[in-house]
Amino acid sequence: MDRSHTLTLIAESYEQDALLVMRKTETRRMVYCDVRSVTQSEWFEGGRNGLNPEYRFTMFAPEYHGESICEFNGIRYTIYRTYLARNEMIELYVQKEQGNVKDSNG
Repeated sequence: MDRSHTLTLIAESYEQDALLVMRKTETRRMVYCDVRSVTQSEWFEGGRNGLNPEYRFTMFAPEYHGESICEFNGIRYTIYRTYLARNEMIELYVQKEQGNVKDSNG
């Protein structure tokens, strides 16, 4: 397996600020992975369930800490499914993150 690509895993947490308002913070860390397109059956099954599967990232399972967001080539993705494979590997199935479309006016 070729693990020459980098993937940024993003963990979200919430903390109270001085005004007692909950603020979201993100912790990012980089891991090495293999990148592949999802299979045709994954794509069709995901579409039936309202998902838009795009990639499958394979990495060492001990490096994954339950993050639900990742970034690859500057694009954010939501991790919608994981699969624990052989030899301490885990597959992360992702779709483009929804709701982060930037307005062209600013």
